[in-house]
Amino acid sequence: MIGMTALAGPSADAFWAASLRRWNAVCWVLFAAMAVGLAATDRPGGSRYGALALLGCVVLCYALLDRFPDNPVVRPHVYLSVLVLALGGIAYLRSSYAALFMVTLPHYWMFGRTPRASMGFLGLATAATLAGTWSRQGWSLEFFSETLVSTLIVVAVGVLIGLWAHSVVAQSTERARLIVELERTQAELSEAHQRQGAADERERMARDIHDTLAQGFASIVVLAEAARAGLAADPARSAQQLRSIESTARENLAEARELVGSAQRQDGAAAGSVARTLRRILDRFAEDTGLTVAADLADVGCDQQTRIALLRCTQESLANVRKHARASTVGVILARRPYGVELEVTDDGTGFVPEESAGFGLDGMRKRLAELGGRLTVTSSVGDGTRILAVIPLETHGEARDKGSEGMG
Repeated sequence: MIGMTALAGPSADAFWAASLRRWNAVCWVLFAAMAVGLAATDRPGGSRYGALALLGCVVLCYALLDRFPDNPVVRPHVYLSVLVLALGGIAYLRSSYAALFMVTLPHYWMFGRTPRASMGFLGLATAATLAGTWSRQGWSLEFFSETLVSTLIVVAVGVLIGLWAHSVVAQSTERARLIVELERTQAELSEAHQRQGAADERERMARDIHDTLAQGFASIVVLAEAARAGLAADPARSAQQLRSIESTARENLAEARELVGSAQRQDGAAAGSVARTLRRILDRFAEDTGLTVAADLADVGCDQQTRIALLRCTQESLANVRKHARASTVGVILARRPYGVELEVTDDGTGFVPEESAGFGLDGMRKRLAELGGRLTVTSSVGDGTRILAVIPLETHGEARDKGSEGMG
């Protein structure tokens, strides 16, 4: 039974395999009935024993092929060849070959492997039975009216059923192949999504480190150099700078803890007023650099992602002013507009050509804002200062989320 299923093809579906198992059981019953019928029929001479011997050869080959499908002697085409010869012999010896022919009709399709081979063996079996019957009956009316017509009708029906069965198996094979291909594609897509997610997370962490820890360490270095240079000339100023170093280091430690915590939670909860946080950043910047800072900060309500983006853009802009601008005045405006929240940072420094800038900071700000549906505009020219404008649509990332939550509620 297992051998029959294996010969039908590994891709045959469960229905086809179950049908083969049922037919296998029926075959043994029919073979036994045929043997009893041949033995019980009283015919003169040795035709009875010859027919039984031929039937025994067929049954033996079928049993070997069914129980031991990998045996080196009886292969599928060997069995079909034996079946063709046995049909011709029984048709010549007796007139009861039709039972064996009909019982074994599905075997040509089950063991033929291909439609062409199956139809070839079926054609040989048809020719063998007709030749055997003709040798016994001659060109008689019985041969034409009963044997030839009935045999051709049975063969035609068998061909149609066999071709249909092969098409079912072919469709099942194609369906199984498509399912395997789909599962493989889904696995590859899932792996690609995981890799992309890991890459996005690394990029986000890199931006956060650049916008927070790296900027804080740069500020500590600048303050430490200034404090060391002024230890003898201005001890009070150096002491103030040392306090600023301590405060900046504490803030960096808090930022580091915040970065670690943000990787473990994605609650999106607000963490205080954006305006108050920006005010503390600007006061520290003015204290460390001695620059004049003019700030107009509206108390804008927004979600955590927007808040972090505004803080990071401010920190990066101020870091650029500290390192490159050589400015005397910095202006910061935070306002709520009809289209969202707007952050503007300006300075009266040396300026630069935005198209020639290849720094990580501006690129990181653009990507951070793009993730929230916002945009970054940089306006600057040499000698005319710089204007950084960040716009984030709150409707998309703040109010839209609240509306979605209310709708679900």
